[in-house]
Amino acid sequence: MISEELARRSVKKIDDFDASTFSRVREEYINILCREEYGTPLPEPEKVWFEELPLDFAAKRFAAGKAPKQRVIAHTVVCGKEFSFPFWAIIPKADGKYPFIIHNDFEDLLPSKYTPAEEIIDSGFALFSLCYTDITSDDGDFTTGLAGIVTPDPAHRAPTDSGKIQMWAWANMRVMDYAMTKADKLDLSRSAVAGHSRLGKTALVTGMLDERIKYVIDNESGCSGSALAAGTAGEKIADITKNFPYWFCENYKKYAGVETLPFDQHMLIATIAPRRVLVGSAAEDYWADPPSQFLCCAAASKAWENLGLTGLVASDRAPEIGDDFRDGNVCYHLRAYDHYFSRFDWNVYMEIMKNK
Repeated sequence: MISEELARRSVKKIDDFDASTFSRVREEYINILCREEYGTPLPEPEKVWFEELPLDFAAKRFAAGKAPKQRVIAHTVVCGKEFSFPFWAIIPKADGKYPFIIHNDFEDLLPSKYTPAEEIIDSGFALFSLCYTDITSDDGDFTTGLAGIVTPDPAHRAPTDSGKIQMWAWANMRVMDYAMTKADKLDLSRSAVAGHSRLGKTALVTGMLDERIKYVIDNESGCSGSALAAGTAGEKIADITKNFPYWFCENYKKYAGVETLPFDQHMLIATIAPRRVLVGSAAEDYWADPPSQFLCCAAASKAWENLGLTGLVASDRAPEIGDDFRDGNVCYHLRAYDHYFSRFDWNVYMEIMKNK
C-alpha cells in the first residue's frame, strides 16, 4: 500500500547513495529546501556567551529542589550587532549525565501548557525551554528581534531571505551551544530538539542544520513540516503561504497550487539521517493530515536504508489510532483526538530516547 500510494502521488524518491556520497546528497537537499522553502540559514554568531541569573527562592526549590530552574540569557553578536534572548535550563542535581531536550515553546512559562517540566525531570531528563517570540514576532514584521538584525531590507525581502522558522531554529542551536558547556552533566549522545505545530517544523529545520542534535522530535507539524505536500488532504502550500508567508522565504509562494514538486518534506526528514526522527500525529488533526505525515516518514526511510540502517518499521497500510512504530530510526505514532502536545506524546518520545 505504501509504495503504491507514494507512486500515485508522484513523490520523488530519495536518491541512491552510500556512506561515501551521503554528504553530497544531503547538502543538495539542504540547499534546495533552504533556497525554495525556508530561506538561507542564518550565519553562526561571531560571538556567543551565556549569563546565568541568580536563583531566587522558587527557582531553587523547583521540582522539590531536585533540579533548580535556572534562567539563562544567551548573548550573541550576529551580523555585527548584539542580540540576546532568555531561556530556562533545568538540570537535575544528582550525579550522572542526563539526556536532554531543547523545547521551543509558545509560552515563556515552565511548566507550560505544552511543557510538563516536572514530569520530564522525573523521567530522567534535563530540559531547556525557550519561547519563540523572544526571538522574533510570529508575524510579517521583519524589524522585530533577530529578524531586524539579519534581514537586509525588512520591507522588501529577497526571494531567499530567511523566514521566521529559520530564525527560531537558529535560537535552538544557540541553546545547544549552551548545552555543550555542560558536558559534565549532560549526555551529549542523547540530545534532542522538540517542537509542536509550527515549532515542530522549526525542530526539523534545526535537526537538518545541526548535526550535534541526535533526536529530532516533531509533534504534529503537518504542512511544510513532516507531511508530504504532494496529494495531501490537509493544509496545502497555497494555504500556508497565504496565511503564514513570513515563516518561509518568498520563493516558497511559487509552489502554491503546484501538483508535482521538485522537492518535498521527506527530503527534509532524510537530511537528519543517520540520527533519529520521532514524528507524532493526532487522528482528528485533519489539517496536519496524519496519513501524509506517515507517508513522509516512509518515503524518507530510504535515506537510512542507503546507509545500512533501519528506517521506518511499520505495517504496510494507512496508520491507525494506537500505532506506535518505534523500532527503526524513523519513528511514528498516531494517538486519538486533536492537535496538541500532550503528556501522552511526551511519554512516547522520552521512552524512545531512554531505550535506544
